[in-house]
Parts: sequence; structure tokens; C-alpha cells
Amino acid sequence: MKRHGVTHGFSLLEVLSALALLSLLLLGVFYGIQTTTHSVNIGSAAMERNDEARSLQQFLRRDLLQARAIPWRKDALDNGVVFEGEPRRMRFVAPLPGYLDRNGPQLQTLVLVDDGKGRLKLELGSAPLTSGGAGVEVEPEVLVTSLGEGRFRYYGREREGMEARWRDRWDILGRMPELVSIELGRDKPERDDAVAWLWLQAPIRQAPDAINVGALAKALPGAPRP
Repeated sequence: MKRHGVTHGFSLLEVLSALALLSLLLLGVFYGIQTTTHSVNIGSAAMERNDEARSLQQFLRRDLLQARAIPWRKDALDNGVVFEGEPRRMRFVAPLPGYLDRNGPQLQTLVLVDDGKGRLKLELGSAPLTSGGAGVEVEPEVLVTSLGEGRFRYYGREREGMEARWRDRWDILGRMPELVSIELGRDKPERDDAVAWLWLQAPIRQAPDAINVGALAKALPGAPRP
């Protein structure tokens, strides 16, 4: 400030006022950047979850589409078991994906297990078919972690001519289900109609009653020859 030919500096009050205004401006800019970064992180996390769900859905659908009616054991009445289904566990025979396909059909176990932290994880185990049925299962592969809830359901009929319906368990010997439903949630649903993180209905390509008798005779000792 210049007055009567004499130059004066800013007063302490003016300097403090300027610093206060600058601090407010910087604070606003900081919160603006923080909010934008938070929004970008939320969007990126949502995209990653969607991509993960899409990849897992494609993998499971392709795996179930290749399920085959090859029995890996017999019950007490010599009935061949080709598919076992429970709310959190299912077993079926299918080729493994990718380069593992050359190992031939494997007995696969898809299961939801506790991760020890109050959450669930989805695992896929496999075992080769041997002359005695299923061989030793290899270390299961973890497909997804940090799930809050999950279940499997099965659609089909006990025998031809009966009405098909959804079931929580599939224990019909010698028959394959027609559809398999997999529902996985990141959080435990508060309502019965809560939307799942992943919801898949995969058809079984194999005919429900097309049990492979030749495979039964080859894989299980003492089975009748076709």
C-alpha cells in the first residue's frame, strides 16, 4: 500500500485473513479431490466385482454344460451314481477346462466352505477316474472368496412322465438334473428376495437318463457288462 509517497507493507490482520482464505480454498480443493478419488475407487471396485462375477459365471456355465452321465460309484443296489447335489456341494463328472482337458473326464466337486473368518469361499476339487471309481482328489482350487451366502439348487424329475421341479438336493440315482442354479452373495441377504452377486442357471447338456453303461462297466469293478 502506498500513501503520501511512503510504501507500507500489509498489516498482520490482512496477512492472516489472506492465509485463512487460502486455507479454506485449499481445504475445498482437498475435499473435492478426496471425493472424486473415493468415487473412482468405488466405481473401479464395482467394475472389478462385476468382471469377477462375469468370469466366474462363464467358467461355471461351461463346466456344467460339459457334465457327463458317467458313474463313479455304485450304491448298495448296484445303481450308478452320476450326479450328487446338496445345498452347498455338488459332484459330477466333466472334463477340466483349458489345457487340463487332455487328462480326460474328472470327478469334480464344487463346494462352498467356511474360510475360518465367518465368510464362505467357493472351491473346485477334482479326482481322476480309475479302475476302482474315483481316484485321489487333488488340492482344490479356490474360485472366489469373501462370500456372505451361497446355495445350489437343482431342477429335474425323478423319472420320465413326472413333473419337473426345483430341489435343494439331487439324490436321484442314475439321472442327471436338467438345470443347476448357483446363487452367490457378497453379503448375507436381509430379505428372501435380495439380489445375489452371482446368479446362474446352467443347463445340463447330457440327457437326464443317459447313464453311460459302458463307462460303468469299465470304471467300476463288478459292474454288469453292457
